Amino acid sequence: MLDGLRSVVTALRRNFSFDVGFEHAIELDPRHVTAGLAEGLAELGITRASLGVQDINPLVQGAIGRLQPLVTIEAAVDRLRRVGLGNLSFDLMYGLPLQTLESIRKTCAFVVALSHCLLRLCASSRLKANQRRIDERELPSQDQRIDQAALIAEELARYGYVKIGINHFARPSDSLAVAAASRKLHRNFQGYTDDDRKILLGLGASSISTFANGFVQNIADVPKYVGIIEAGTLASARGCRRDAEDRQRADIIERLMCDFEVDLDLIAPFAEELAMLAAMQREGLVEILGRRLVVTDAGRSIVRVVAAAFDTYRRAHAAQFSTAI
Repeated sequence: MLDGLRSVVTALRRNFSFDVGFEHAIELDPRHVTAGLAEGLAELGITRASLGVQDINPLVQGAIGRLQPLVTIEAAVDRLRRVGLGNLSFDLMYGLPLQTLESIRKTCAFVVALSHCLLRLCASSRLKANQRRIDERELPSQDQRIDQAALIAEELARYGYVKIGINHFARPSDSLAVAAASRKLHRNFQGYTDDDRKILLGLGASSISTFANGFVQNIADVPKYVGIIEAGTLASARGCRRDAEDRQRADIIERLMCDFEVDLDLIAPFAEELAMLAAMQREGLVEILGRRLVVTDAGRSIVRVVAAAFDTYRRAHAAQFSTAI
């Protein structure tokens, strides 16, 4: 793993200039964080690590095929901190089989005790291939999933965390929290960020790049991707060009996802979109105040559907707000 990372970092440094103090993040499985790996990551200049925790209950871990005792997670954190890599974030999940409110409460207390900075909350998916072995009878109901998501937010708020966007929680001093408080939070294909750059280069199979006038996605098949790159050609599989209206709509969607409100430059061009949101307005999920569209606290869990009203490629889903909970 380290040899591969070294080759990638070497190639990047050979072709790009890096700002002083830039962030270099990596996602890690706590079960594979050895002392040697931690030292190697520090040497490569990694500055942030995201660890997948999901839930600390052994029954839940067994049901999803990911057993990792608490000592394993603690050891991973300790090894990373010993080499100076203390900027950590954890991924938590709800909606997992055999998961309960009590197990979620204990998971929150455990990760908070590790004094990390950032938490990302994810809902479990029943569509992923590696989860098809899960017995759906052990999965929480929709109402239980709603309760689990609410409990995580309540517990982390009690510990002093602030919610960022739809699924992140951080200490108030974290860079994402600061960006959110100052309305400078952004969102791209990698998630929430305080980076306001308009260009995102995706390297590797299936990665997506963002350019001023469109998007490009690489081929997903790894062997084919490698073969194309070795042949000295681009491995893009598909692209989408954006015009001025697309960019305007993208800005509206981003502000809704980051700030839960947006100023619409002109109401007239979006009369159809606002009409689509009428049902949500009657339910108290959104408010339309002159030129300003505001997603209420009650509607934040379905902000994706509110935003979809402004996406000409997905607006048909905007009326189905009950399915997004």
